[in-house]
Amino acid sequence: MEKIRLAIVGVGNCASSLIQGIEYYRTHEGVEKLGLMHYDLGGYQPGDMEVVAAIDVDKRKVGKPLREAIFALPNCTKVISPHLSDSKTIVSMGHVLDGVSDHMRNYPEDQTFVVADEKPCDVERVLQDSGSEILLNYLPVGSEEATRFYAACCLNTGISLINCMPVFIASDPQWGRKFAERNIPIVGDDVKAQLGATILHRTLTQLFVDRGVRIDRTYQLNTGGNTDFLNMLNQSRLRSKKISKTEAVQSILDSPLDERCIHIGPSDYVPWQKDNKVCFLRIEGRGFAGVPLNLELRLSVEDSPNSAGVTIDAIRCCKLARERKIGGPLTSVSAYAMKHPPEQVPDAQGRQRVEEFIRGLRER
Repeated sequence: MEKIRLAIVGVGNCASSLIQGIEYYRTHEGVEKLGLMHYDLGGYQPGDMEVVAAIDVDKRKVGKPLREAIFALPNCTKVISPHLSDSKTIVSMGHVLDGVSDHMRNYPEDQTFVVADEKPCDVERVLQDSGSEILLNYLPVGSEEATRFYAACCLNTGISLINCMPVFIASDPQWGRKFAERNIPIVGDDVKAQLGATILHRTLTQLFVDRGVRIDRTYQLNTGGNTDFLNMLNQSRLRSKKISKTEAVQSILDSPLDERCIHIGPSDYVPWQKDNKVCFLRIEGRGFAGVPLNLELRLSVEDSPNSAGVTIDAIRCCKLARERKIGGPLTSVSAYAMKHPPEQVPDAQGRQRVEEFIRGLRER
């Protein structure tokens, strides 16, 4: 079977975990059921994909072989596969636009981005010359202009987009219509973790609802030490992120909570945590006869491998859509894999729809 040919914009921790994970499943026998929701998806296994183009703006990555760039600072995720297969992919210089927050210049180089003094590449030519089929968007939160730029490149080249960050493209009717008109599949927006703060918050919220407990207020506070959390210290870049995470939980409730009674979002940057993310979650409610109860939970995960476990399914579903010549937003896959999809559905229903899509029983 031919490889799924991927391009990546943003060679950070998430890209590193995904690429290392592909190598891990390709080279380790007997791990078919370890850490995957689907080992074989539509005939494609995790090893059946390769990154043929990569774009970044950091001087420690631009011009370097991708197999080296994924380990370059400020990346700090867990090393899964230290020895990667040979690859000819070289990281190209991207367009900075609004992709780097000004405040990040005030931190040590090993913690932040160091923009290369290079001329940006012709993105559309890079995508076309590499034979890319799907572009993964791993740009930093708040990169509104940059995300729209790369989405437009996908439209102009016929390449699918998996939008892993919270700028609303797949869930925006105008953008969705553009991809549909060109018959290009798109998945988005803002990837869920395999077992992370949002999916856990949604699941517990659903449990409260199913058991007849009225939720009065809730919060989800997150800390981490990677560039994602450093970037999100700039509150002006968080508007879409907060909307995405909050709506993911609110959509489970019969009646949304007052905005003063729900707080969800990144809370602080703790450098020594590196790629470890810690979530503090609390839900307060009233059960039988209005008697109060509350739940508190602490979750600790490696942030970037947690997203790769979901992205690896989104990639293969997107490839199936391309083979079936289905364009526009893939609603089942997006609801299953993303926090802010075009259509929000409960997670169990989202999984059922994806299974139907994989078997060809559902168009999108």
